[in-house]
Amino acid sequence: MYPNNSKADVARSAMGNDRYMIGEHVLAGYTGAQGAREAVALGRGIASLTGGRLTVAHVHPPGRPAAAGEARTLLDQAAELAPEAELAVQEGRGVGRGLSVLASRIGADLIVVGSSEGGARGRLALGSTADNLLHSAPEAVMIVPSGHVPPEGLSRITVAYVRRPQCDEAVTRAADAAARLGAGLRLLTFAIGDEPTEGLRDDLALATRLAGDGKVETETTLAQGDDIADAVERTAWLDGEILVCASSEDATAHRVFLGEVALKVLRATPCPVTVLPRGYS
Repeated sequence: MYPNNSKADVARSAMGNDRYMIGEHVLAGYTGAQGAREAVALGRGIASLTGGRLTVAHVHPPGRPAAAGEARTLLDQAAELAPEAELAVQEGRGVGRGLSVLASRIGADLIVVGSSEGGARGRLALGSTADNLLHSAPEAVMIVPSGHVPPEGLSRITVAYVRRPQCDEAVTRAADAAARLGAGLRLLTFAIGDEPTEGLRDDLALATRLAGDGKVETETTLAQGDDIADAVERTAWLDGEILVCASSEDATAHRVFLGEVALKVLRATPCPVTVLPRGYS
C-alpha cells in the first residue's frame, strides 16, 4: 500500500504549514462488497501516506432494528482489513448521503468509495453511492477502480486541467501535496477531434507557473483522441498515480459537482480519481 514511514513523517510534520492537504482524516465506506474492500485498502494507504486518521463506516437505512447487528458484523470484517481504523455506524436514506453526514460530524476531509459490482476491471464504475457523492458531497471524494490494489508508493498526481479558477486552485493544491509527499506532478488537458491545440498548450504552460517554480517536478500532457475515452486510452498512466479533478462551475460553494465531460474522463481513467469540492480550501 502507499505507506513509507519517512514520507508519512514528512507529511505529518508539514500539516498545518502553508495550505491544508486532504487526507488528514479519511472516511471509507464499507458494505462487504469487493469494491468496498478496495476502498478500505486505498483509504488505509492514503491515511498512512499522509500520517492521517482512517475511519471505516457502514451506512444502513433508518428504522431497521436488525441493521445495527448487521452493521457490526460488517465492521468486524472491516477491522480485519484495517485494524488501526476507527469504526462507525451511520443511519441514512442512502449510503452517499449517510457518508456525507458522517464525514461532516467527525471532521473527515476525504470520502473513499469503491466501484460498483459488474464494472470492467481497472475502470471506475459509478453506482448510486458514488453518483450521489459526486453531485453533492461537501468533502473531497475519491473513487477506486475495480480490482485496484494499492501500490508501494504514490508516484504522481495528475490534475485534469481546463483554464478556469477551480482548476487553477486544484493545481496549486496538488503541487503542495506532491511536494510534501515526494510525488511527481502532471497537468493533463484534452484535445478532442479536430479541436485546435495551440491555445490548450498555452494554457498548460501558464498552469505550470501555478505549481511554483522548482517546488515539484511538473510535466504537461495534451491528450488527443476521437473522444474522451480514446484520449485517455492513448495517455500513459503510472502505477501509483492519482487523478485530481475540480468540480464543475455549476457546483454550489463547498460542494462536489462533476460535469458531463469530467464524468467521461472519470469513467475512462485507470487510476483512483479524487474530485475536489468547489472552493476547496
